[in-house]
Amino acid sequence: MKAKKRVTLLDVAKHAGVSRATASLIVRGSPNIADTTREKVLASMRELGYVYDRVAANMRSQTSSTVGLIITDIANPFFSELLIGVHHALEKAGYIVFLGTTFDSDTKQERLLSTMLEHRVGGVILCPVSDSSKETVERIKNLDIPIVTAVRELAMINCDYVGIDYNAGSEMAVTHLIEKGHRRIAFLGGSAGSSAWKERRQGYVSALEKAGLDVDESLIFESSVTREGGLERAQHVVDHPNPPTAIFCFNDFVANGVMQGLRAAGINPGEEMAVVGFDNIPEASLFNPPLTTISSFPRKIGEEAANLLHHRIKDNEREQNRIIIQPELVVRKTT
Repeated sequence: MKAKKRVTLLDVAKHAGVSRATASLIVRGSPNIADTTREKVLASMRELGYVYDRVAANMRSQTSSTVGLIITDIANPFFSELLIGVHHALEKAGYIVFLGTTFDSDTKQERLLSTMLEHRVGGVILCPVSDSSKETVERIKNLDIPIVTAVRELAMINCDYVGIDYNAGSEMAVTHLIEKGHRRIAFLGGSAGSSAWKERRQGYVSALEKAGLDVDESLIFESSVTREGGLERAQHVVDHPNPPTAIFCFNDFVANGVMQGLRAAGINPGEEMAVVGFDNIPEASLFNPPLTTISSFPRKIGEEAANLLHHRIKDNEREQNRIIIQPELVVRKTT
């Protein structure tokens, strides 16, 4: 059987009645084309079965219109919101986003970085795993493509970064609980190896010390940053010989699990035990009861990270930038 001839961009241009240059601008996502012309060319591409060879085009131009985004958990609405922000910003600049999820595994993170390099991405936005190995950190330091870290920082890596002021947010959350009359407040969730955890802990300790309260290390519980992690550790809080009256959680996912665990133990969240989360994911207002939390503006983080990466790709010698977004307290029924 005779092999079917590959459809070229010139074939598409002739079919649509435009120049090859115009067709090329459209497949590369240029915004400087009339919508009617764009639709006509896209219709010809669909009709002829044209497939754009992006890798070959990148090799020809020595640049890439594809960028990588590596996150830890797509099931967490925080990262879904961050992804929306990244897409909105990068699509305007004509980039295609190549998404990878590590599930907070350093091995998966290493593999994803290798895969993205193999696909010749022009840069990477990396939300690092909680405990990135020294080997991975060294690998990232030696990458020869632009990289922006978001949400968590990596020690000894000099690159652009976007995140929230976790210290201020945590202090805000714990101060709110203290003002509500609580004196024994637990901090639950996250890994001590994570920069985000360390900054949250610093804010937690700062709020207690400013109020003249002792820091009880037995009220600090690490866990996975998931609903399951919160559910599991909630029982540890309940079983504490001198239990707290309030719990500050690493994020809203953990807080959701904590509330489920408290109910299973016969404790009503918001009435018999105050709970505060972090992130203000869209579902937080729908929890039972609605969750008091700290807004961390993930969509804004995504937009800022995407803009930094775009500027870094255009000028890799520009001054390093670090953007810290200020959090806000949202009070609901759990306090």
